[in-house]
Amino acid sequence: MNTEQLDRMHTGRGFIAALDQSGGSTPKALRQYGIKEDRYTGDEEMYTLVHAMRTRIIQSPAFQSQYILGAILFENTMDRSIDKQFTADYLWKRKGIVPFLKIDQGLAEPQHGVQLMKPIPGLDDLLKRAVDKHIFGTKMRSVIHDANPEGIHLVVQQQFELARQIAAYGLVPIIEPEVDILSPDKQASEQILKRELASHLSELDDDVKVMLKLSLPTEDDFYRDLTADPHVVRIVALSGGYTQAEANEKLARQHGVIASFSRALSQGLTDQQSDEEFHKTLAASIEAIYEASIT
Repeated sequence: MNTEQLDRMHTGRGFIAALDQSGGSTPKALRQYGIKEDRYTGDEEMYTLVHAMRTRIIQSPAFQSQYILGAILFENTMDRSIDKQFTADYLWKRKGIVPFLKIDQGLAEPQHGVQLMKPIPGLDDLLKRAVDKHIFGTKMRSVIHDANPEGIHLVVQQQFELARQIAAYGLVPIIEPEVDILSPDKQASEQILKRELASHLSELDDDVKVMLKLSLPTEDDFYRDLTADPHVVRIVALSGGYTQAEANEKLARQHGVIASFSRALSQGLTDQQSDEEFHKTLAASIEAIYEASIT
């Protein structure tokens, strides 16, 4: 574990840029960026285009460590280069931004009111490659739809089992049990989730460090006491489908919690924009998300 990066993630001012849409969500990300399916044929061309989009974001003068602490990549981005450096090395060495890797393979079918992660074949090999590519931490997402105690227990149990495996490689796992913002019993789900998180955190070995990526809660400062847990490096919030303005407004009321936004970060960016327009739009988004993150 890189202690300089750990200290930056624990105490730095700023937020995490989530640049990790992958698999089935890649065409949607490209459409939002103004690139339709008729612009590419097959996965390789699609991933080349999405890497060009992410490279444009990362290389933008607006994308700087003054505002951004870390960036979450997906596997294909980790394996590609920017200016002849692997993406993670470019982020840290050129930008001073800590690199993370999305490791999950998507969601299983709903059961007990939740969606667990699908199995992750070859996870040990992926974690070894992540270490070799100088990745600091990982991210993995589950989804909670209903306030079902059994389902929420299974989600948190799976997350922490994988977190221990990841931590054994010296990586810091981001545990992401997303609560669906459209759930009719969202607040009840959050109450069950918080109890499960506290219970599982208490069972970790002293040297294990994790981060939590959580939906913006119904009750302001609901997760604030978890920020003091000795195992928790940082709590970050996902935008979860809120617009950037909505997400920023809610985030600003969660003291000690910072953003890890994806769609809300790239909102308004298009392939057709001039570089000047692109950098100006991105800068406005970054500064607004930063301000909401430092409360």
